[in-house]
Amino acid sequence: MKLTFLYQPVKDIKQSVAFYRDTLGFDESWREGEQTVAFKLPGTEVELMLDVPPDDGARWSAGGFYAVDSVDEFRRSHPELDWQGEIDMPGGKGATFLDPNGTAVHLFDQSAAGPE
Repeated sequence: MKLTFLYQPVKDIKQSVAFYRDTLGFDESWREGEQTVAFKLPGTEVELMLDVPPDDGARWSAGGFYAVDSVDEFRRSHPELDWQGEIDMPGGKGATFLDPNGTAVHLFDQSAAGPE
């Protein structure tokens, strides 16, 4: 598992983008539609991912997003975890579980990504 993103759900993406870009001076690194924007965090390879989630369920809580080789394999290897659901992501799949304190831990893979 490699920490890749800090996931921050937001209610207003335009307001949030303006804050992180204009007030804090972060550089935008990519966008996915009108709901998700990522920013480079100075001094680290980890990016901040802002997202307008479809609902307020636990699987959309703020937390780290960790890259794994295969979400499906990780789930099969850890059936005891408190899995909250899966999401389709560009190039792959994501899934979320809760740690013993109820904190969201997000995973993703790039299993459907094409060759670079």
